[in-house]
Amino acid sequence: MTEIVSEKPEIQKAILVGLETAETFRNSADFDHSMAEMKSLIEACDLEVAATLTQALEHPEAGTYLGKGKCTELADLCREAEAEYCIFEGNLSPVQMKKLGEITGAVIWDRTNLILEIFSRRARTREAKLQVESAYLHFMLPRLTGMWQHLGRQGGSSGGSGGGGRRSSKGIGETQLELDRRQINHRLHELSKELETIDKTRTLQRKGREKGFLPSVALVGYTNAGKSSLMNCLLSLSEDNAPSGEDRAAEKKVFEKDMLFATLDTSIRRIYTPSKKDFLLSDTVGFIENLPHGLVKAFRSTLEETKYADLLLIVLDSADPYHRQHKTVTENTLKELDAGDVPRLYVMNKSDLLPEDSLRPVIANENTIYISTKTGSGIKELLEKINELTYGSQKIIKALLPYNKGDLLSSLHSCGAIIEEEYVSEGIKIKAACPPRFVGELIQYEERPDNASL
Repeated sequence: MTEIVSEKPEIQKAILVGLETAETFRNSADFDHSMAEMKSLIEACDLEVAATLTQALEHPEAGTYLGKGKCTELADLCREAEAEYCIFEGNLSPVQMKKLGEITGAVIWDRTNLILEIFSRRARTREAKLQVESAYLHFMLPRLTGMWQHLGRQGGSSGGSGGGGRRSSKGIGETQLELDRRQINHRLHELSKELETIDKTRTLQRKGREKGFLPSVALVGYTNAGKSSLMNCLLSLSEDNAPSGEDRAAEKKVFEKDMLFATLDTSIRRIYTPSKKDFLLSDTVGFIENLPHGLVKAFRSTLEETKYADLLLIVLDSADPYHRQHKTVTENTLKELDAGDVPRLYVMNKSDLLPEDSLRPVIANENTIYISTKTGSGIKELLEKINELTYGSQKIIKALLPYNKGDLLSSLHSCGAIIEEEYVSEGIKIKAACPPRFVGELIQYEERPDNASL
């Protein structure tokens, strides 16, 4: 029997194009860094960078973004490299995209277009797919103009002869444009309703988790800083402390890969600790400089897990010379999500890549800890710090719980917060160390408050 071996599809080629302007880039190092990041984004989209073309101008050309000579050079480069895509480091106007496409004969993408394409390929859950589609349609709506100009601008008359009928001034192209806009707006309305329904379900799920009184910790940070790797690392440690019958860590681990935007879907896992100070850990989509506003808006309901967290773990690549810039990008995105005031811990990952004699920069006046998910260095110290920041504000409270509040008592036990417990005729007398989430629930059953901290 002859075995048929299928050939791997040939990787499509792209030309990376960058325009360095005094307004956009403070120095050449910033431009080089942005171009290197674009190359990584292109590779994350399963394309090969066949060549790179750059130009320095005071400002982009209004019609073609690049100068006339560079446009000709780009067209020649596309033919020589047999490239199907020209991908620009900056963002292009609809007119610029159209004219560059005519000049080069290639598919023209800008930075926003590329990131949207990556998101569309990475989306796995229905929610993520709907969010990406919504962002893409918002992106395409203003770019419809000119797509149907080849069909003509003027139409003939409608109505009877003799001048009695109304006369149409719309050509076929304008009619098609209106139809496309109407269809996109209709689809956006449908997506909005579907996402609203999913958001309501997410809100109910979050409220259900809050009733468990476990602190909520969210992983945030620049893409490819190691958030998913950190979650998997903590899940491996959690397995040793999980009660019997729990799913094994291997079944709960999330996808991780050394790639920009390897994961988009939010994952929430319970982390069991030796001290029984467990917490819920969520992994969110990574941030990036100039993340398209449409994507932030579309993914807002998903990213709002950060807004309701008790603690944010801002994961940074300590070996990346631009990690402080990545911190600023992350902070600005959190502010946009109304999560700027949530307590945070800066987790400097990939410390194993730092030279041994290097000084580890500590972010001033902030909680900072160095770890390596690859070697496991600093992970136990990180757990201790998380416990300190999430459970450190516990208060000791005495209460008499009715017997029909067994679910509340069970939640207290799961958090390891019970100090004394006595069953009496009136109910269950307890002395418990209460996380902030618990205090509001127990206050109505309180016998004698004791606000001394643990």
